[in-house]
Amino acid sequence: MSTRAEQKLRTRRALMDSALKQMSADRGFGSLSLREVAREAGIAPTSFYRHFSELDELGLALVDEGGVALRQLMRHARKRIAKNGSAISTSIETFMEYLSNNSNLFRLMLQEKTGVSKTFRTAVKAEIEHFVTELADDLRRFAVEQNKPLSDSRLVAEAMVTLVFNQGAEALDATPTEKDVLKEKLKTELRMILIGSQRLALSAKSGKTQ
Repeated sequence: MSTRAEQKLRTRRALMDSALKQMSADRGFGSLSLREVAREAGIAPTSFYRHFSELDELGLALVDEGGVALRQLMRHARKRIAKNGSAISTSIETFMEYLSNNSNLFRLMLQEKTGVSKTFRTAVKAEIEHFVTELADDLRRFAVEQNKPLSDSRLVAEAMVTLVFNQGAEALDATPTEKDVLKEKLKTELRMILIGSQRLALSAKSGKTQ
C-alpha cells in the first residue's frame, strides 16, 4: 500500500475515532457537527469530504464497525466455549468485554436502532439480523450436539438478542457491582428462554407420538 493510501486510511480512522470520542450517554451521533468532528481529527472541514460524502456516511461506517466487532468477538467466544463449555456464561462475559471496549459503538447502535433516520435504522437492523442468524446457526448446532432439540432456534435467537441488547443498554453506565448483578440476571433469563424452547420441542414431539 502506498504512503498516500496509508495516510488516507489513517485520516479516515481519525475521523471515526473523533466522532466516537465526542459521543456519550448524553450526546448522540445526531448532535455532532461535521466541523467539530473534523477539528477533533486534526483536519480542515473541507478535507472531510475526501473520506466521507457526508456525516451520515461516517455514522454508517461506525454502525458497520460495531456489528462486525460484535460478531468477531462472539466467534471468538465459540472457541472459548469449545474449550471451557458453559455457552451462556462465556457468551455473556464476551459481550460485557465488547461493551467495555466499544461502549460508544454500542451506544450508536442503540440510539439509531429507533432513531429518526430510516437509513440508520435499516443499517442497524441489518447488523442485528446478521448476529441473530449466526446465533441461530449456533443454537441449532448445539441442539444437535447435546441432543436437546429446540422448538424454533430462530425465535430463540431473536429473543436472546433482544434481551441481551436491552440489558446491554443498562450495563453501559452501570457500576462494577451493578454489572455483576445484571450478568447473573441475564444468565437466568437466557437459560429460561433456552429451557422453555427445549420443553416446547419435547411437548410437540410427545404430542405427535400419542
